[in-house]
Amino acid sequence: MERTVESDHAQISYSVEGPADAPALLLSNSIGTTRDLWARQTAALTHTFRVIRYDTRGHGDSSVPDGDYTLEQLGRDAIAILDQERVTSAHVCGLSLGGVTAMWLGLKVPDRVSSLVLANTGARLRDQEFWSERIALVRSQGMAALADKAVTTWFSEAFRERDPDTVHDFKAMLQDCSPGGYAGCCAALRDADLREEISGIRCSTLVIGGSADNATPLALAEFMRDQISGAQLVTLDAAHLSNVEQSEAFTDALMEFLATAAA
Repeated sequence: MERTVESDHAQISYSVEGPADAPALLLSNSIGTTRDLWARQTAALTHTFRVIRYDTRGHGDSSVPDGDYTLEQLGRDAIAILDQERVTSAHVCGLSLGGVTAMWLGLKVPDRVSSLVLANTGARLRDQEFWSERIALVRSQGMAALADKAVTTWFSEAFRERDPDTVHDFKAMLQDCSPGGYAGCCAALRDADLREEISGIRCSTLVIGGSADNATPLALAEFMRDQISGAQLVTLDAAHLSNVEQSEAFTDALMEFLATAAA
């Protein structure tokens, strides 16, 4: 079911699938993608969970407010969804930018988070110069300037050869992204640094990394595992979008973790 919620001058678009009385699972997408990022997981998850997928502000069917966005805004967008759905506490799974948002939730509103899954992400992604250059690029040349390079980061060479149709679909998804919305989220990543805070996360946490992920290398996943008490690390043979490239292994790891976390 498609729904929207207003949050800090933005309309956030989301969908809810699965039993209404099941534990809630909130899925947060990576920069440059939409809630369709999770299409390969949804069917399995909706047997057990009330799955809430949403388009991060500036992406997909959510609105594109002008200017830079902040990590706090992204986190409060997620809270607005939970409030509207009357979800007291949800399991939260995020990939890349979505993982940073998930960490913020685990730190700032721990009572709303039952468990965390942090996939292909890090407490600090790149540096300010990288994101400032990325913002300047998309604002001057549009999303097409990123598309070819992005898919080589998102997917390994072996996957690109094996499944060119999926690669094409995700390239199109990126090209359809609003340059303003993408740049706004780049600003959130430019300014976000949770390295000194993530040891404060107290809920059950699964970290998922990709052995071929050059965007968020395994060192970032290992740092999160070491900083978050009791965190588990699963490494998949994949590049950045590990839930797509290794969809079955990702779903299995997620379901196994959630079965314990939801018990």
